[in-house]
Amino acid sequence: METIGNILMYFVIAAAIIVFSVLTVTTKKILRSATYLLFTLLATAAVYFQIGYEFLGATQIAVYAGGIVVLFVFAISLTHKPGNDAEPLTSHKRWLGLTAAIAGAGICCYALVSNVNILAQKLGSMQDFTIDKLGRALMSTDKFGYLFPFEAISVLLLACIIAGIVIARKR
Repeated sequence: METIGNILMYFVIAAAIIVFSVLTVTTKKILRSATYLLFTLLATAAVYFQIGYEFLGATQIAVYAGGIVVLFVFAISLTHKPGNDAEPLTSHKRWLGLTAAIAGAGICCYALVSNVNILAQKLGSMQDFTIDKLGRALMSTDKFGYLFPFEAISVLLLACIIAGIVIARKR
């Protein structure tokens, strides 16, 4: 049974995730944005630790908070000149971006709601829920497996690393 302290801690962590996520996309300084992303990823790891998934929390810290954010900072350092500020967005671009963000959020919500039954069937009842079952459901190659998105992200990260090396060699 959950205690009041656990529930309160969950809401504090959830509020931190929301605040740092908003700060990540609204700040005008790109290194601050990477720092806020780091805090968001660390808070997400705290949620994993709170629900008892220590391995997933440690992986979140090691891979995402450690590796990905360092890769972002490395790419920012290679490509961003100090004092090279971007021009402010015009009103037309801002509304276009807001419309695209709302449409993207709507599509994500629809995909989540429409596929929740499929994932629940793959995982079985919550009494039998284990990280092993979740991992097998996410990394399977069957009809509703999610191996392809993970591989696509790894290819994208490899392309970012190669692009960073090419940009560094040009200097």
